[in-house]
Amino acid sequence: MNEAIQRQHKSTPGATAPLKTALSDTVQGFLAITHNSLALLGTVLAVGLITLAARHDLRSDAEQHLLGWLQQRQEAAAPVLAYETEPDAVQRVTAVQPNELPKQQANVAFWLSRKYRVAPEPLGVLVAEAFEVGEKARMDPTLILAVMAVESRFNPFAQSPVGAQGLMQVLTRVHTEKYEDFGGQLAAFDPVSNLRVGAQVLQDCIKRAGSIEGGLRLYVGAVTSDGSGYINKVMAEHLRIQSVALGKPMPTRFPVYRTLPAAAPADTEALPTPDATELEAAEAEAPVAETVEPLLLARS
Repeated sequence: MNEAIQRQHKSTPGATAPLKTALSDTVQGFLAITHNSLALLGTVLAVGLITLAARHDLRSDAEQHLLGWLQQRQEAAAPVLAYETEPDAVQRVTAVQPNELPKQQANVAFWLSRKYRVAPEPLGVLVAEAFEVGEKARMDPTLILAVMAVESRFNPFAQSPVGAQGLMQVLTRVHTEKYEDFGGQLAAFDPVSNLRVGAQVLQDCIKRAGSIEGGLRLYVGAVTSDGSGYINKVMAEHLRIQSVALGKPMPTRFPVYRTLPAAAPADTEALPTPDATELEAAEAEAPVAETVEPLLLARS
């Protein structure tokens, strides 16, 4: 029994020897192959670098391919945007820093911004344009701004049920020819173009009526009423904006404009003529519109 066990122990080293030899040969072969592969790779790289150094055209092509591959990788890794970047888009913006405007205009822009909750930057452009147009047309710029405020509250995309559009609520279909100088009817939604056309229409109305109040009545197109409500709104806002521009206290009382009653027909029965006392009492009770002269404000 002991002899059998001893023979078994003696035979074990002989059985594992071939396995060790096989593993050793495998490791040595792997190392040899790896060494040869690295040597071959180094040789290829060396030849490639020498070739690129000698051939400028090949080097340029390789650089272009590498750059293109890197850009593709960067674009693939970047998040997908729902829009294309447009660095020049700011040139389409109708805005200016109010601090860059003359003092009067800056005061008006900031005041209107607070009252109507509109950004002061686009309002600065409208105020500056109103002052420039008013100077050319010999019309108070604060009147133009007052019409704008009452008509649209400075919403350049406003539209009334009858089709008046833009800041000054000009009837585009009626004044189509005036928009031809600005590229067509869609210019009604360009704030500056609409302001210029509206100011021209307002100027024509004032000339036809012979007064600011009459011009406002024509501008609003009052048919079913005498237009006094609209006139009073515009003139009150006109006085407020004018006070801001001139640095004066805000007015608390405003004139009330009413149209004169129509004359009696010729075939009506003659009424008794009142005496002087009755006339004085009637004049004292009747509301008389105060005349507000337009002021061309200074530009600085």
